[in-house]
Amino acid sequence: MQIGIIGLPFSGKSTLFTTLLSQKSASSEFRSKHQAERGVIKVQDARLDKLTAMFNPKSKVNVTVEYIKVPGFDTNSASGMSAQFLANVKTVDEILLVVRAFENELYPHPLNRVDPKADIQYVMSELLLSDLVITESRLEKLKKQIKKIKDENDIKEKNLLEKCKIILEQDTPLRDGSFADEEAKLLRGFQFLTAKPMLIVLNIAEKDLKNAENYVQQYKYPGSGNVGVVPLCLKIEQEISELDPEDREMFMEELGIQESALFRLVRQSYEQLGLMSFFTVGEDECRSWTIRKGTNAQKAAGTIHSDLERGFIRAEVVSYADLVQHGSLPACRAKGLVRLEGKDYIVQDGDIMEIRFNV
Repeated sequence: MQIGIIGLPFSGKSTLFTTLLSQKSASSEFRSKHQAERGVIKVQDARLDKLTAMFNPKSKVNVTVEYIKVPGFDTNSASGMSAQFLANVKTVDEILLVVRAFENELYPHPLNRVDPKADIQYVMSELLLSDLVITESRLEKLKKQIKKIKDENDIKEKNLLEKCKIILEQDTPLRDGSFADEEAKLLRGFQFLTAKPMLIVLNIAEKDLKNAENYVQQYKYPGSGNVGVVPLCLKIEQEISELDPEDREMFMEELGIQESALFRLVRQSYEQLGLMSFFTVGEDECRSWTIRKGTNAQKAAGTIHSDLERGFIRAEVVSYADLVQHGSLPACRAKGLVRLEGKDYIVQDGDIMEIRFNV
């Protein structure tokens, strides 16, 4: 999973990036202002920790997420997005927009105001305009092609893009449009920015922490449920990430922070992208795997290895809750809690699976 971090200058992108990675961001005077920074983090899962304690394997393998910090919009240009910016963002699974909601005279806002709603609207408009330009350009080429050769796939694409153009011209992001399954599949190939799920991180001041949840309702973006809002004081979150585990817990308790920024953002991203985890366990390795909700057992097996999907026979499945309650796989088998499931079984969040296959 790739998540792109964007935002206006001085919004807190670098602070968030270094906090998520728990390390200082690489910086150099020779770094291009258009160059993105990348970092991979392990997704912590208490269930995997518990399974590792139970099986004592040689290794534990967490799911990973790649965060890409994309340089800020150029608010001095006609369009805030360069070609390099678009190249960095179009391939991500989700856009994480950092929005400034604090005053700081040392770092003046690039538009000389602190207005989170206006900043959100500014960025949304830029993303929408980018999609509209791409749509109109592609439509123009398709119309010329269809005049020469009437290809069925070109006609389908043209019809879809004409629908997208109407939606975008109404100042509506594509994520809020209504598309049939076939259209949605074709749409994904264009990597439109307004079709991607978005998570808005409101970078609030420390004094506003007690009222943080009020920001969720105040800045809730109208439209689909695929735009989330998370208020965080990134300055405090960065300080927390630099503490030892014991001190970290105490500091968070004093400030009334129930979970770290990393845990909260990853959880929210999983929800918006419709993702979940299943596990494989054993003496050699305990590992978590990420799949989309609604994935069947055969497709889930392919996440582990393509041979397992190709030669899939059955999946041996036990729920996480049952395994923890009874303490071992043999105990679960004795209780009849370990099931043999076929290829069409829909994997549930937290399932522990062993794949039987033959190739």
